[in-house]
Amino acid sequence: MILNILITIFIGFAGGIAVGSGFVAFLTVLGIVPRLMQLSKTYSRIRSYEASVTLGAIIGGWMNLRHLTFSMSPLLLIPIGLFFGVFIGMLAAALTEVLNVLPILAKRIGFEEKLIIILMAIVFGKVFGSLFHWVYYVNH
Repeated sequence: MILNILITIFIGFAGGIAVGSGFVAFLTVLGIVPRLMQLSKTYSRIRSYEASVTLGAIIGGWMNLRHLTFSMSPLLLIPIGLFFGVFIGMLAAALTEVLNVLPILAKRIGFEEKLIIILMAIVFGKVFGSLFHWVYYVNH
């Protein structure tokens, strides 16, 4: 019995380290943190960025395992949703920037002059899809 518990703890811990390391490596490869520091001119706060990414991964993983629910005012949810949206947007922008997907796609399909339309379609698709999910799907 004790051996099964210890094996389960070891496997869970190893899996958590693997997933967490993969997430942080993904953010590192995309260069989100250095790019954010460059744009905001906050190089002196590198330790804060490192702590934020690490604590965010740890707390997010822990909350996901606990299936926590919070009762909050809808007014408090607005800034939280905005922060989540900014993070997802920066992640998507960094991935696009690293891979140079959109310029290559626009060139291949002959839409080089309409690149802004492709970008806006992606942005509005994400916004409307998220709104549909949270307003309609979750409430029904």
